[in-house]
Amino acid sequence: MQEREWPEQGELVVCSVQNVKDFVAFVTLDEYNNREGLIPISEIARGWIKYIRDHIREGQKVVCKVLNVDSQKGHIDLSLKDVNEHQRRDKIRVWKNESKARKWIGFAAKAAGREDAAPEITTAIYHEYGDLYSAFEDFVTEGREVINKLNLDSDLADALYTIGSDNVKLPSVTVAGDLFLRSSKSDGVNIIRRALRSAEPKVDGAEIDITYLGAPNYRIKVTASNYKDAEKALEKAASAATGVLKRAGGEGKFSRRSKSGKHV
Repeated sequence: MQEREWPEQGELVVCSVQNVKDFVAFVTLDEYNNREGLIPISEIARGWIKYIRDHIREGQKVVCKVLNVDSQKGHIDLSLKDVNEHQRRDKIRVWKNESKARKWIGFAAKAAGREDAAPEITTAIYHEYGDLYSAFEDFVTEGREVINKLNLDSDLADALYTIGSDNVKLPSVTVAGDLFLRSSKSDGVNIIRRALRSAEPKVDGAEIDITYLGAPNYRIKVTASNYKDAEKALEKAASAATGVLKRAGGEGKFSRRSKSGKHV
């Protein structure tokens, strides 16, 4: 979202339905200071419409496409039928995230004893990122230092980082596989212990967990922010463990598990 007074043609906007007449629905645009827009019956739904209220009603939140904007007359023409379900869900998700981010900015300004600084923070983030929520994700994934590029005073920056760390829940994925580790050497127990320790390398952005299933089987589970990093960490951990066994004359195998839990 941008800090603009008026939406642009073709933009998707979140609206609150205020009044539904026989041939038109009046809405307010949530992201643009509740400016009023209208949806003519021809833009409510595809096909012939018998009763407009079968498709839209007062109190609804809807996602519309902007057809035309006349800022001089204060007119905004909208279409409901030109927004598909995927676009609607994606827009609502973004809107909810931006709404949360605005609240967090208010919390941060208050925590820093600078409640009047919320507009300053918002403007700085828009200038650097173009939207609010991705900035908070960046604060959490990249660390406190990235906030310095916003050129805010240290109290505000510290408050933003704290609020972001407390509230942003980054998405994660989990991949897993099974290790087969066996050694007939007299010190086989120690060899396997070394193998398991080596299977927990430090990989940035990944959490590795090993579970004992019953000798000689072990489960490796890796959690990361995306599948590419998770798979890379899983491969590294498994390779390290099986490598220790093979170099010591033992037997080390790894089998990948699918999302359904089956070996692949």
